[in-house]
Amino acid sequence: MSIIQIDQLVKSYRVQQKKEGLREALRGLWHRETKTVDAVRDISLRVESGEFVAFLGPNGAGKTTTLKLLSGVIYPTSGTASVMGFVPWERSLEYRRRFALVMGQKNQLWWDLPAQESFRLHQQIYKIDQTTFKQTLDELTSLLTVQSLLGRPVRELSLGERMKMELIAALLHRPEVLFLDEPTIGLDVIAQHNIQQFLKFYQEERRITILLTSHYMKDVAALCKRVVVIAQGRIQYDGSLSGIVDSFSGDKIITLQLSEGQSELGLERFGTLEKIAMPRVSFRCPRNDVSRSLAEILSNYQIDDMSVEDPPLEETISKLFTHVSEDRTGETADQS
Repeated sequence: MSIIQIDQLVKSYRVQQKKEGLREALRGLWHRETKTVDAVRDISLRVESGEFVAFLGPNGAGKTTTLKLLSGVIYPTSGTASVMGFVPWERSLEYRRRFALVMGQKNQLWWDLPAQESFRLHQQIYKIDQTTFKQTLDELTSLLTVQSLLGRPVRELSLGERMKMELIAALLHRPEVLFLDEPTIGLDVIAQHNIQQFLKFYQEERRITILLTSHYMKDVAALCKRVVVIAQGRIQYDGSLSGIVDSFSGDKIITLQLSEGQSELGLERFGTLEKIAMPRVSFRCPRNDVSRSLAEILSNYQIDDMSVEDPPLEETISKLFTHVSEDRTGETADQS
């Protein structure tokens, strides 16, 4: 049985419609107009034990709402879900001891106290015995290299240091399932890399199940083999990262290092020139034409080095979101 099972999950909200002008504002005091907004629409999903799954989508797609449903923070409008055999929104104590939720934009640590005081509070909440607590804390602080920061108030820590402490707090009770909502948001490149390396190592060592949302494609590329894309409140793609590239990227980027004395003239016939910084030239070539183009280039130009790469992952994901939005617009037009 899958460790996470979701069937036809729906979460809808009633929101008030506010119109401009004093007259409409006064009218709204007695006659409020509302509409239904579907944050999550009929989602079905299976996640196996030990998977590291990326949950991607544009702002407002329903990613965070789904994590809140699976964490039991909110109730669904309809549908069912099971995590480790528990119904999340029943909020049983046993379930809460076996999962953790980390949200990059919310703190679970006491702001004015050292992080170690919040860790001791977590020890009491989760009833962790002293030996296990010390062993786990020593392991996590060593992996994240924050031993010297435990006695400093949380408010004095950098954003990257605070996120490390948030991860420690979430993992102290050794959860089997971890939900991560934008864990590297706002972090610099070095802090992002450190968090990525820690999560990759910890997940491989502990084989815990992780569901990650992130707008940073480097997080996804570094950590996740499986990607679930949600847009318009629905799952639009479920598969490998390479599958997204194959399906929604029609080009390859070819970079050539021309030999001394060679000119870039004529290369434009093989694709769209992107960057010329002689002796290096980059251009986009249709995926299906790469082999033919390279053969012809090697026959007519002297090349010292070359590379063939996929376009940036952010660009490919953006194309997927645009494709979904266009399909959705077409559906709406057909229905009207």
